[in-house]
Amino acid sequence: MSFTFAPWRLIKQNNLFDLAHFVDLAFKEDIGSGDHSSRSCFSSEDTAEAIMIAKEAGVIAGLEVAKVVFAHHDPNLKVACFRNDGDEVSVGDQVLSVSGSTISILTTERLVLNIMQRMSGVATTTRKYVDEIKGTRSKVLDTRKTTPLMRWFEKQAVKIGGGENHRFGLYDMIMIKDNHVDGAGGIKNAVVATKQYQQANGLDLKVELEVRSIDELEEALTCDDIDRVMLDNFSPADTKEAVDLVQGRIELESSGGITLDTIRSYAETGVDYISVGALTHSVKSLDLSLKIKK
Repeated sequence: MSFTFAPWRLIKQNNLFDLAHFVDLAFKEDIGSGDHSSRSCFSSEDTAEAIMIAKEAGVIAGLEVAKVVFAHHDPNLKVACFRNDGDEVSVGDQVLSVSGSTISILTTERLVLNIMQRMSGVATTTRKYVDEIKGTRSKVLDTRKTTPLMRWFEKQAVKIGGGENHRFGLYDMIMIKDNHVDGAGGIKNAVVATKQYQQANGLDLKVELEVRSIDELEEALTCDDIDRVMLDNFSPADTKEAVDLVQGRIELESSGGITLDTIRSYAETGVDYISVGALTHSVKSLDLSLKIKK
């Protein structure tokens, strides 16, 4: 499975993410007044070739981003990819090569690895969850439980791994959660207030409602203007009851503490979506290295 996207474009969600701006800030954080380690060992005329190698098995992600990072710092660096985003790699596999200024290669090394290791870790974890529910109708979703300012990379990695993105932020979908319901005085009050707010502000956002019990689900089904219901911390048995009750009238999403060991039992209930915070909030980065050829 491979995945291709164009990272040099602004992300679609209201153009809130600019990759070039992110790279500028990341280099400023890392380079500061200069890469004195590399400049003390090499001249500006020195050239080299470096190879990125997988040190553990997983799903590679971030190759297209790496090209942008290398080119942003030094347009003369030449990058050749031996794999595509979404490909599975084994220990020792060569992922890419970069050639050109030795100083430029060493200066960009850490930022490229930090991004790719994180994205590859997310993609690898996502692939495991997606593979676990193969043959069912359910789809794996991510959440907003992401690393601050790394959300775009992590959500792209979820897609590379075969999952789907939930809302990107607070602005591209209305999600009525337990605190909204309790603060508004109940499900119906919250749903009505949401509809009035959208009408007053010229919005047409999808609405998802979180429910905590079958009773709340039954109340939700009496409301108009809900696109999806999230079943919060339902057991597989309760999830199956919810699926049978809804009978396809509205999208259902399972959420809350679902693990690789339990996701199959939820998928087999026929629920539409399963959101997993662990795809991004506690994932282990994939071990990669970039070594200059001697």
